[in-house]
Amino acid sequence: MDDDVIVQGDILALYNTPLKPGHAAAFSEDCDTASTKVVIRGAGNQYNYIGYLDYKKERIRKLSMKASTCSFNPGVFVANLTEWKRQNITNQLEKWMKLNVKEGLYSRTLAGSITTPPLLIVFYQQHSTIDPMWNVRHLGSSAGKRYSPQFVKAAKLLHWNGHFKPWGRTASYTDVWEKWYIPDPTGKFSLIRRHMEISNIK
Repeated sequence: MDDDVIVQGDILALYNTPLKPGHAAAFSEDCDTASTKVVIRGAGNQYNYIGYLDYKKERIRKLSMKASTCSFNPGVFVANLTEWKRQNITNQLEKWMKLNVKEGLYSRTLAGSITTPPLLIVFYQQHSTIDPMWNVRHLGSSAGKRYSPQFVKAAKLLHWNGHFKPWGRTASYTDVWEKWYIPDPTGKFSLIRRHMEISNIK
Protein backbone atom coordinates (compact mmCIF):
# COMPACT_ATOMS: atom_id res chain seq x y z
CA MET A 1 0.00 0.00 0.00
CA ASP A 2 1.03 3.60 -0.62
CA ASP A 3 2.35 5.85 2.13
CA ASP A 4 -0.59 8.27 1.89
CA VAL A 5 -3.06 5.91 3.57
CA ILE A 6 -4.55 5.32 7.00
CA VAL A 7 -5.69 1.80 7.91
CA GLN A 8 -8.80 1.81 10.10
CA GLY A 9 -9.89 -1.82 9.75
CA ASP A 10 -8.37 -5.16 10.71
CA ILE A 11 -5.56 -5.67 8.20
CA LEU A 12 -6.05 -9.44 8.46
CA ALA A 13 -9.31 -9.07 6.53
CA LEU A 14 -7.43 -7.45 3.65
CA TYR A 15 -4.74 -10.12 3.82
CA ASN A 16 -7.41 -12.81 3.51
CA THR A 17 -8.83 -11.35 0.30
CA PRO A 18 -9.59 -14.36 -1.94
CA LEU A 19 -7.77 -14.43 -5.28
CA LYS A 20 -9.14 -16.40 -8.19
CA PRO A 21 -7.03 -19.30 -9.54
CA GLY A 22 -4.24 -18.00 -11.76
CA HIS A 23 -4.52 -14.42 -10.47
CA ALA A 24 -1.39 -12.85 -9.01
CA ALA A 25 -3.07 -9.78 -7.51
CA ALA A 26 -6.32 -8.14 -6.42
CA PHE A 27 -7.11 -4.43 -6.84
CA SER A 28 -9.97 -2.04 -6.13
CA GLU A 29 -11.59 -1.02 -9.41
CA ASP A 30 -12.26 2.63 -10.18
CA CYS A 31 -15.88 1.91 -11.12
CA ASP A 32 -16.76 0.63 -7.67
CA THR A 33 -19.50 2.22 -5.60
CA ALA A 34 -17.38 3.28 -2.61
CA SER A 35 -15.08 5.78 -4.30
CA THR A 36 -16.97 7.95 -6.76
CA LYS A 37 -15.50 8.51 -10.20
CA VAL A 38 -13.02 11.37 -10.22
CA VAL A 39 -12.91 13.96 -12.98
CA ILE A 40 -9.47 15.22 -14.00
CA ARG A 41 -9.24 18.64 -15.65
CA GLY A 42 -8.56 18.20 -19.35
CA ALA A 43 -8.85 14.41 -19.16
CA GLY A 44 -12.47 13.80 -18.29
CA ASN A 45 -13.38 10.78 -16.22
CA GLN A 46 -10.25 9.05 -14.96
CA TYR A 47 -11.77 5.62 -14.41
CA ASN A 48 -11.12 3.66 -17.59
CA TYR A 49 -8.18 2.49 -19.68
CA ILE A 50 -8.31 5.32 -22.20
CA GLY A 51 -7.57 7.74 -19.37
CA TYR A 52 -4.19 6.07 -18.82
CA LEU A 53 -3.06 4.68 -22.19
CA ASP A 54 -2.56 6.31 -25.57
CA TYR A 55 -4.82 4.37 -27.92
CA LYS A 56 -3.40 6.23 -30.91
CA LYS A 57 -0.25 4.15 -30.53
CA GLU A 58 -0.22 0.96 -32.60
CA ARG A 59 1.46 -1.08 -29.87
CA ILE A 60 -1.43 -0.32 -27.51
CA ARG A 61 -4.08 -1.03 -30.15
CA LYS A 62 -2.49 -4.41 -30.91
CA LEU A 63 -3.18 -5.51 -27.33
CA SER A 64 -6.92 -5.50 -28.14
CA MET A 65 -7.84 -4.01 -24.77
CA LYS A 66 -11.17 -2.20 -24.67
CA ALA A 67 -10.63 1.50 -24.00
CA SER A 68 -13.80 1.61 -21.89
CA THR A 69 -12.52 -1.12 -19.51
CA CYS A 70 -12.70 0.00 -15.90
CA SER A 71 -9.27 0.87 -14.52
CA PHE A 72 -8.08 0.08 -11.01
CA ASN A 73 -6.09 1.89 -8.35
CA PRO A 74 -2.77 0.21 -7.43
CA GLY A 75 -2.25 2.28 -4.29
CA VAL A 76 -3.57 -0.68 -2.32
CA PHE A 77 -3.45 -4.25 -3.57
CA VAL A 78 -3.06 -7.83 -2.42
CA ALA A 79 -0.58 -10.11 -4.18
CA ASN A 80 0.06 -13.83 -4.32
CA LEU A 81 3.86 -13.72 -4.53
CA THR A 82 4.14 -17.34 -5.60
CA GLU A 83 1.89 -16.66 -8.59
CA TRP A 84 3.60 -13.30 -9.14
CA LYS A 85 6.98 -15.01 -9.53
CA ARG A 86 5.57 -17.85 -11.61
CA GLN A 87 4.12 -15.38 -14.13
CA ASN A 88 7.23 -13.17 -14.15
CA ILE A 89 5.06 -10.14 -13.34
CA THR A 90 8.01 -7.90 -12.43
CA ASN A 91 9.73 -8.55 -15.77
CA GLN A 92 6.48 -7.87 -17.62
CA LEU A 93 6.05 -4.53 -15.83
CA GLU A 94 9.64 -3.49 -16.50
CA LYS A 95 9.17 -4.34 -20.19
CA TRP A 96 6.26 -1.91 -20.52
CA MET A 97 8.02 0.77 -18.51
CA LYS A 98 11.00 0.62 -20.89
CA LEU A 99 8.74 0.64 -23.96
CA ASN A 100 6.96 3.72 -22.64
CA VAL A 101 10.27 5.58 -22.34
CA LYS A 102 10.98 4.80 -26.00
CA GLU A 103 7.51 5.16 -27.49
CA GLY A 104 5.40 7.24 -25.08
CA LEU A 105 2.58 4.74 -24.58
CA TYR A 106 0.90 6.42 -21.63
CA SER A 107 -1.90 8.93 -22.06
CA ARG A 108 -0.81 12.59 -22.11
CA THR A 109 -3.80 13.47 -19.96
CA LEU A 110 -2.56 11.12 -17.26
CA ALA A 111 -3.35 12.42 -13.80
CA GLY A 112 0.12 12.19 -12.33
CA SER A 113 0.44 8.41 -12.10
CA ILE A 114 3.09 6.61 -14.15
CA THR A 115 2.84 3.40 -12.14
CA THR A 116 -0.75 2.58 -13.08
CA PRO A 117 -0.49 2.12 -16.90
CA PRO A 118 1.93 -0.86 -16.93
CA LEU A 119 -0.13 -2.57 -14.24
CA LEU A 120 -3.30 -2.04 -16.28
CA ILE A 121 -1.65 -3.70 -19.27
CA VAL A 122 -0.18 -6.68 -17.42
CA PHE A 123 -3.30 -7.34 -15.34
CA TYR A 124 -5.90 -6.70 -18.05
CA GLN A 125 -8.83 -9.00 -17.21
CA GLN A 126 -6.43 -11.02 -15.07
CA HIS A 127 -6.92 -9.74 -11.54
CA SER A 128 -9.24 -10.26 -8.61
CA THR A 129 -10.93 -7.45 -6.66
CA ILE A 130 -10.67 -6.25 -3.10
CA ASP A 131 -13.52 -4.86 -1.03
CA PRO A 132 -13.81 -1.18 -2.13
CA MET A 133 -13.99 -0.12 1.51
CA TRP A 134 -10.33 -1.17 1.70
CA ASN A 135 -9.38 1.62 -0.71
CA VAL A 136 -11.61 4.63 -0.16
CA ARG A 137 -9.67 7.06 -2.32
CA HIS A 138 -9.59 10.48 -3.99
CA LEU A 139 -9.23 12.14 -0.57
CA GLY A 140 -6.32 14.04 -2.08
CA SER A 141 -7.93 14.97 -5.39
CA SER A 142 -9.23 18.28 -4.03
CA ALA A 143 -8.98 20.45 -0.94
CA GLY A 144 -12.69 20.01 -0.22
CA LYS A 145 -14.42 17.14 1.51
CA ARG A 146 -16.20 14.68 -0.77
CA TYR A 147 -17.37 12.12 1.79
CA SER A 148 -19.57 12.32 4.87
CA PRO A 149 -17.98 11.93 8.32
CA GLN A 150 -19.96 8.71 8.76
CA PHE A 151 -18.60 7.21 5.55
CA VAL A 152 -15.01 8.20 6.41
CA LYS A 153 -15.38 6.59 9.83
CA ALA A 154 -16.73 3.36 8.29
CA ALA A 155 -13.93 3.09 5.69
CA LYS A 156 -11.45 0.28 6.27
CA LEU A 157 -8.66 2.24 4.59
CA LEU A 158 -8.47 5.91 3.60
CA HIS A 159 -6.30 6.89 0.63
CA TRP A 160 -5.19 10.47 -0.08
CA ASN A 161 -4.25 9.83 -3.71
CA GLY A 162 -3.97 13.08 -5.64
CA HIS A 163 -2.06 16.33 -5.19
CA PHE A 164 -3.44 17.33 -1.77
CA LYS A 165 -1.54 15.11 0.66
CA PRO A 166 -2.58 14.94 4.33
CA TRP A 167 0.81 16.19 5.50
CA GLY A 168 0.57 19.30 3.32
CA ARG A 169 -0.86 22.74 4.07
CA THR A 170 -4.03 22.16 2.04
CA ALA A 171 -5.73 18.79 2.53
CA SER A 172 -9.01 17.15 3.43
CA TYR A 173 -9.67 15.12 6.57
CA THR A 174 -6.41 16.18 8.22
CA ASP A 175 -7.96 15.46 11.61
CA VAL A 176 -8.08 11.75 10.74
CA TRP A 177 -4.47 11.75 9.59
CA GLU A 178 -3.22 13.67 12.64
CA LYS A 179 -4.98 11.22 14.95
CA TRP A 180 -2.43 8.57 13.92
CA TYR A 181 0.53 10.81 13.07
CA ILE A 182 3.74 9.99 14.92
CA PRO A 183 6.32 12.83 14.88
CA ASP A 184 9.58 12.07 13.12
CA PRO A 185 12.15 11.38 15.88
CA THR A 186 14.92 12.84 13.67
CA GLY A 187 13.04 16.10 13.26
CA LYS A 188 13.60 16.11 9.48
CA PHE A 189 9.92 15.63 8.61
CA SER A 190 7.06 17.72 9.99
CA LEU A 191 3.48 18.41 9.04
CA ILE A 192 2.76 21.64 7.16
CA ARG A 193 -0.34 23.43 8.38
CA ARG A 194 -1.76 26.88 7.62
CA HIS A 195 -2.31 27.71 11.29
CA MET A 196 1.38 26.90 11.97
CA GLU A 197 2.50 29.26 9.22
CA ILE A 198 0.29 32.06 10.59
CA SER A 199 1.61 31.60 14.14
CA ASN A 200 5.20 31.66 12.84
CA ILE A 201 4.53 34.96 11.05
CA LYS A 202 3.19 36.49 14.24
